[in-house]
Amino acid sequence: MRGVYLALGLFFMVLGFVGAFLPVLPTTPFLILAASCFARSSRRLERWLIEHPWFGPMLQEWRLRGAIPRRAKFMALAGMTAGFLLFLTGSEPSPVLTAAVAILMLCGLAYVFSRPS
Repeated sequence: MRGVYLALGLFFMVLGFVGAFLPVLPTTPFLILAASCFARSSRRLERWLIEHPWFGPMLQEWRLRGAIPRRAKFMALAGMTAGFLLFLTGSEPSPVLTAAVAILMLCGLAYVFSRPS
């Protein structure tokens, strides 16, 4: 299982790093998942990620208080808004599908904004 967690951790870490540069891909959730996977597979990679100069403080706050930085919350809002607008303009979804996607995104945003900053 360690190999599976290691592979997942690396996958989530890459997604998190890419998300740092692309506004529609979130960074924080992927790095939290990566750190969790590394905790089960590689203490060295977990420590490296937790002590990373850019991402470490955010991960440490998550572990200590379950906190998401205010900037990350607003980036999530902007990314989900952009994603929803792309969904609407890039396809012709039915009203039911539009409502389902909107509800799913709003639930995600409600969780993100319910966490301490």
